[in-house]
Amino acid sequence: MEGFAFEAYAVLKVVWWVLLGVLLTGIGVMVGMDMGVGTILRYVGRTDAERRVAINVIGPHWDGNQVWFILGGGAIFAAWPLVYATAFSGFYIVMLLLLWSMIVRPLGFEYRSKMPSDRWRAAWDGTLFISGFLPMLVFGAAIGNVLQGVPFNFDWRLRSFYTGSFIELFNPFAILCGLMSVSLAVYMGGSILGRAAGEPVGQRARTAGMAAAIAALVLFTIGGFWVANLSGYQLVSGPPADAAQTPLHQEVAYVPGALLANYTAHPILWVFPGLAYAGLLIGLVSLATRHPLVAWWFGVLAWIGVMGTVGASMFPFLMPSITHPSHSLTVWNSGSSLRTLAWMLGFTLIFMPLIIAYTSWAFWVMRGKVDVKKIESSDHAL
Repeated sequence: MEGFAFEAYAVLKVVWWVLLGVLLTGIGVMVGMDMGVGTILRYVGRTDAERRVAINVIGPHWDGNQVWFILGGGAIFAAWPLVYATAFSGFYIVMLLLLWSMIVRPLGFEYRSKMPSDRWRAAWDGTLFISGFLPMLVFGAAIGNVLQGVPFNFDWRLRSFYTGSFIELFNPFAILCGLMSVSLAVYMGGSILGRAAGEPVGQRARTAGMAAAIAALVLFTIGGFWVANLSGYQLVSGPPADAAQTPLHQEVAYVPGALLANYTAHPILWVFPGLAYAGLLIGLVSLATRHPLVAWWFGVLAWIGVMGTVGASMFPFLMPSITHPSHSLTVWNSGSSLRTLAWMLGFTLIFMPLIIAYTSWAFWVMRGKVDVKKIESSDHAL
């Protein structure tokens, strides 16, 4: 029985690694969609009424979509507590920026139409842009930093020490990843507006989505060549995967080209970059031929491809250390206990389908076009 428990422990760690990727993809798709609308709000809406159309397309859904953000943070906290603690120590200032930008987001939705003043509404439009652009930039930049390695190390008591600076977090590769994230968010936002917003807002949104798809394709390609020339991390030795362990019980090497090692060992993993390219290319064509709903679903495929590419490049690492590579956090050494992971998996299998079902039902019930006439005739519109 003891051997079975240890074997189940290793399986649960991998399962939660996959679930973490699912939750991060959910953040990109659902939260990113809303933030993409905020980012292009002033472009798609040339008048106040047109901007209200864009806001009311996502108005019934944006707060519900934030549940993916909460689930992602909660999963890291409960399933990977050492990753959570180390990341929040190193990314503290960035997390505060993210938090402040998201605090003003609901204020922008709720307060914007409370006064007829153009200056008042323009100010809140600015907050919707900031709270749309900045979080997705930080989201992508965080992934870019994790791919390169984060400057931290542990002492013998497993206290983490961040050895970098705030400016280093926004290095050129991280900015590229951040812009990639913003591009995908704008693509998703353009697709949902292209489907649900009346003209001319819908047409401008489809145009913005096509531009974002092209930008994402270019950035993903540049990022691929960049990653091929980056050094990565290789687990040289350590305890068995199903053993209880800490980052102090392993040896990790910093090796040129290691981010492509998993692709060399398992060529099937190239399906993930292929999904990203296929999703963006077919989505681009779908927007050009006025099929924004199809484009939205291929945007989901693109997000799966992008996040899958990151995961496949890094496994088994979750948060490698560039300061002391052997202190890197992996799937094997930073997870919660067997009992915690098992209980959380049970709750996840119950509640995640409920969340997906409720979200789908909400979009179905509130389907249909939102146009200027509908907004101006409604007393409940934002």
